[in-house]
Amino acid sequence: MIGATALLGKYSGRYGVRALAVTAAFVGFLSASSALQAAENYDADASIKIGSLYEPQNLDNIAGAGQGINEAFNSNVYEALFRLTDAGSVEKVLASDYKVSDDGLTYTFTLQPNVKFHSGDPLTAKDVKFSIERVVGPDSKSSRKKSLEPITSIETPDDNTVVIKLSSRSISLPYNLSYVWIVNDAAKDLTSSEDGTGPYKLEDWRRGSTLSLKRSDGYWGEKPTNGEVVFNYFTDATALNNALLTGAVDVITGVQSPDSLAQFKDNAEFTVGEGKSTTKELFAFNDRVEPFNDAKVRKAIARAIDKKKLLNSIWGEYGTLIGSFVPPTDPWYVDLTGVDPYDVDSAKALLAEAGHADGFTFTLDTPNYDPHPIVAQFIKSELAKVGITVNINVITANEWYTKIYKAHDFQATLQEHVNHRDIVFYGNPDFYWGYNNPKVVDLIKSAETSTTTDEQTAKLTEANRTIAEDAASSWLYLYPQIVISKANVSGYPLNGLNSQFFAYGIKKSAD
Repeated sequence: MIGATALLGKYSGRYGVRALAVTAAFVGFLSASSALQAAENYDADASIKIGSLYEPQNLDNIAGAGQGINEAFNSNVYEALFRLTDAGSVEKVLASDYKVSDDGLTYTFTLQPNVKFHSGDPLTAKDVKFSIERVVGPDSKSSRKKSLEPITSIETPDDNTVVIKLSSRSISLPYNLSYVWIVNDAAKDLTSSEDGTGPYKLEDWRRGSTLSLKRSDGYWGEKPTNGEVVFNYFTDATALNNALLTGAVDVITGVQSPDSLAQFKDNAEFTVGEGKSTTKELFAFNDRVEPFNDAKVRKAIARAIDKKKLLNSIWGEYGTLIGSFVPPTDPWYVDLTGVDPYDVDSAKALLAEAGHADGFTFTLDTPNYDPHPIVAQFIKSELAKVGITVNINVITANEWYTKIYKAHDFQATLQEHVNHRDIVFYGNPDFYWGYNNPKVVDLIKSAETSTTTDEQTAKLTEANRTIAEDAASSWLYLYPQIVISKANVSGYPLNGLNSQFFAYGIKKSAD
């Protein structure tokens, strides 16, 4: 959800966040002639069938819709003033240009001309104002809501100009605005309908089955390289893989198990592509409650878990160990895997220092979708070796959002966080895990008011190190990012930052 990643994990928006300036490498096999054919001799009206495990909860990205809505709608149906590209850079979309005042407190945006919503209404500055205000409004569940707090006013001097005034500098404002989908201010229920400006419009949504997008002939920008896109939803990875093998889908947005790769990797009928991931498997404590309000307990747990063994059991040779919430592709990354390395004796000693020589018992609320139940069992087994008893409580994605993210009613939980540059969540004491270190809060806040990217990077690097030394959470591993398609299909994104999956450049061979 919050793709908290978009909410977190499944709600991350998987909150949720993915990485910077990445060059994707193919690990699969694709003949040069097949690649050329797919890229140059393509069917401009093809139907692209996409397989995914992440069906949206609804169609509104500020209403707890989960990562699935970002995957299907971001830049496909809805656009923003800016776009986070698959390479991690920020580019202008609905903003044709913008200026920043010398004091950094006023941004003036000029809109692209002649843009229309799918309903036929013209895009105006008032739509932009409306869209930003709904994201920061009281009913918004957007994980980026706090990032837009410096906005004090939004003015619309004419239909083509938006002026945003800030209470303090916000070096990340264009980046943060890439999360704000521009919607028609006359639109009604956006949880079950849409009115965007993107290259596709919603054709049909059959809950539990498919979501179909049709090319919008009135689109203001470059025409998509296909005629329609159909997202096909599956409840387990095996069914998803079988759909690709049998031709029921053309591409799957992400592989969930290394065991499935063998049937595709050495098969010339398929392409296996590996990108750069920012999806973190997180063992999150509620730092507000005992015993997790004690850093010694959190550090003991981090040292008691053999993360290398866990990663190998889930992903084999794929994936990466991380020592913090920051992946290697973020500018403020530091290798912190040595802060709390696997050491059972040290873990026992820390527990004794914290007054828990005989261990303790806690409940781990675990989402019911893979890999979380397997990870939970592994954690249970590892912590038993240091005297800690783990009671596993399996919950649904909706229950996770209500119980954990909203009510903070938990001791510990698992979640996958997808969002790009999401260290900022540790600077928010009200976030679901309740981490509250005034030094970190100040570093993250002051980093946003930086006048240079070097200054911002230095402050967030220091914050990253402090968060790791506090063991604010336990960061288990970084997912691999693997996309598989039929060999006659090309042009899809490999990195999938923030779970987005741009469909407008996908090509299918005409033969």
